[in-house]
Parts: sequence; C-alpha cells; structure tokens
Amino acid sequence: MRHCSALEPDGVTRLADPRPNGAPSTSQRWWPPVMLDPAWIDAHHQDFDLFHLHFGFDAQRPDQLAALVDTLRRHRKPLVYTVHDLRNPHQPDPALHAAALDVLVPAADRLLTLTAGAAQAVQERWDRTATVLPHPHVVGLDRLDRPRPVHDGFRVGVHAKSLRPNMSVLPVVRTLAATVAELPGAQLQVDVHRDVAEPGSPAHAPHLMSELNDLAAQGRLRLDVHDYFDDAQLYAYLESLDLSVLPYVFGTHSGWLEACHDLGTAVAAPDCGYYAQQRPCHTYGHTQEGGLDEESLRKAVLTAYQERPAPKATARARRNERVQVAAAHRALYADVLR
Repeated sequence: MRHCSALEPDGVTRLADPRPNGAPSTSQRWWPPVMLDPAWIDAHHQDFDLFHLHFGFDAQRPDQLAALVDTLRRHRKPLVYTVHDLRNPHQPDPALHAAALDVLVPAADRLLTLTAGAAQAVQERWDRTATVLPHPHVVGLDRLDRPRPVHDGFRVGVHAKSLRPNMSVLPVVRTLAATVAELPGAQLQVDVHRDVAEPGSPAHAPHLMSELNDLAAQGRLRLDVHDYFDDAQLYAYLESLDLSVLPYVFGTHSGWLEACHDLGTAVAAPDCGYYAQQRPCHTYGHTQEGGLDEESLRKAVLTAYQERPAPKATARARRNERVQVAAAHRALYADVLR
C-alpha cells in the first residue's frame, strides 16, 4: 500500500519488504511475506514500533498466524490490520480465509477497512469497530491529469486474468455480447492471460477458450490473449475502455476499481461485495448463490453508454485524499502506541 504514506516526511517510516533467501531481486513472483515469520519478528523487533498488516497471509495457516500474534505480543508490538477482504477472491473455499480472520480481527489492536458496509460486517461478526478510510490512488499522481486517449465508439471490456476463483466469465460475456450488439458504435473486448489458453497450464480452460474463440469468429467480440500486464500496460488498457465489467461472484473491495476511477473508465461491478460503496460505479446482480441477473447487467451497460464519458479523478483531489489518509494513519499509529 505504497500510497498510504504522506507526500512529505511525517515521522512515519515504513520498512522495505524483505525478500526470501534466494529470491532474485528482479523477480515479480509473489512470495509469502518474510515479515509474517515469527523468527523475523524475533530478529527485527527492535527495528519497528508497530506491525501493520494488509495482505499476504494467503499461505499462512491459522496456527501460524496465531504464532505471529503471540510473538508480537511477547515483544509488546501492537498489531494494526486493514480488512481489505472479508472473502478472499483467490480461494474457492472461504473456510481458510475465515479462519485467518478469526485469528487476526480479534487480536488486532486497531482495525481499518475501506467501506461502511465492510465495517458493519466486522462489527456484526466479531463485535469490533473498524475505522473506515478510503483506498488511496492506484495510478501515480503524475499521470492523473493526463487527458485520456481519444478513440471512436464505445468499448466494453472484460479482463478474465488467469480465471481467479471468484470469476464467472462466460455468463457475463454472453450477456455483454448481446447487449453491445444493440448499441451503435459499441464493441466488446475480452482479455485473458496466456496461461488460460495454453494446454498443460494449471489455469488452462478449454471450454472457456472454445466459446470465446467462437464468439470472436462470429465478430461478436475481440479476444486478446497475452502475458500479464505491467503497470504501464494495464493503465493503457484501462484507458482504452469506456466501461470495465468486473465478472466477480464474490469479493469485498477492488484495487482494479480504484485504477479505473483514477483513469476515468466507468466500472460495472457486481452487488456481491461493497464495490459501490468504495467508488461510484454501475452495479449489476451477480453472486455465487444467485448467479447472474442478466437484465441488471444490460441496464448497467446501457446507462454507462448513455452517461459517458465517466468521471475521472483529478491529481488534486487524489493528492488531498492521500494527505488525509496518511494523516489518519499517523494519528492511529500514535494513538495505539500511547
């Protein structure tokens, strides 16, 4: 969360994330954070005053998180936890993340979250109060005041990435293809990572790729298969869209939504999380239990088409918000250390 920090020095020092032994300095691979190892806490407890956890504990068992909490307590180091996910979008079974939250949320000295709805869920489930602070900007401030590239028509995009467990792509794409066909100048673009299309890859989805290729051959969508985007490529992709549709069936908050807000790309988000509380967006019905509400997705696309262009964040507004977020973090840190 590099944009939680103040723009000017404010006395808060955030330690660099150490790499595991043997991890190359140029690797972009995700590693379980070294700081979650109680042995790291034992070795470095004099280097920090408090421990603020956001993400990265997907691979930790509840007993390992309990050991982390116990080690922090032994060294009298407060724990601050920002509850980004009430349901982990990378895990098909909610039990593991729920068990992790049952360790972290009661143990934390202070809790933060991004929306009032998530805070209410925390209150109801654990009887804990979470301070609500907005997600800071994702795109760098120096890019926010650039004008969006001009393009013809109305582009609707679905990025299936590597098919995270919280995605249900085909029902969304089928409805979008039918809806976009009704709109003059509209086109649908679907992106997937290369591992989804490659036989032998753990993410390979032959049924999905077969139907997407058929729809592309019929001229009902454009299909792009590519490697992971770096930040610059991702932002250029988002700026090429007028509407980004999130095909999720469970989740809580979204960094993708924040990036779209920064760049002036409208978002259609499902009603399964708290996306609409996070930033203004179009909402449609889509849950794991109830499936897709096709008519609500169609209405979301039509509304985005009629109301374009979407609002775009300004560098000034995001800078002011970041100053406030950083000040709130500093005040919370000072309070818990007292």
